[in-house]
Amino acid sequence: MTGPELLVLWDIDNTLISARGFGKLMYREAFLQAFGRELSVPVDLGGRTELDVIAEILKQHDIEHTDEASQLLATALANSFETRRHDLPGHSEVLPGALEALRHFANDPRVHQGVLTANLRSVAKIKLEAFGLADLVDWDVSAFGDDHADRAELVRFARERAGHIRPFTPDEVVLIGDTPHDVYAATTAGVRLVAVATGRSSRQDLHEAGATAVVDDLSDLDELIRHVWKTAARGNRSA
Repeated sequence: MTGPELLVLWDIDNTLISARGFGKLMYREAFLQAFGRELSVPVDLGGRTELDVIAEILKQHDIEHTDEASQLLATALANSFETRRHDLPGHSEVLPGALEALRHFANDPRVHQGVLTANLRSVAKIKLEAFGLADLVDWDVSAFGDDHADRAELVRFARERAGHIRPFTPDEVVLIGDTPHDVYAATTAGVRLVAVATGRSSRQDLHEAGATAVVDDLSDLDELIRHVWKTAARGNRSA
């Protein structure tokens, strides 16, 4: 192998696949299953880790935020997704260019490709399996919303897990995501970022959050490749 190596970490919801409110539906079902009552306030996901969302839901419903209560809701959420996994394609879709981009980087021997997602590990796998994408990422170099409540800390988990390959410096890690939470994670952890304006955040929103490399979507593979390698080579931590 010659040339630089990269650890490329993908967000899932609204970066690789569209969500269309399916996650909120699963939370409603999970909360009812876990606590025997309906959610009384809307669930705000928006790139936040599941541990963060669960903590807020418990607080909003006057449920003590214990490890037991958090795990109860997380388990119910995973069960809801497992039960409804075959409904996912009817509520979601692979976003333009995502499959081609995943295939490209999976076939590049210089790239080690995983996910860095707010989802629980089990839910992340269900989502990508539903669209035939799961085999294109390395789950052993990935990080998930049940690893830590702070999304920036997930970068540390992914880098540590990738250590069995070799140590990856911050300059050799590239996040690809669609929200200011992804921008925050990258800038806080000192790694690279390519932001994608396929979620609720516009290009301007992402730039204002601190992203310098922003694409409209993943449909232009050449543009994405240029940004991934350019941000890795430039040595500008704000990217």
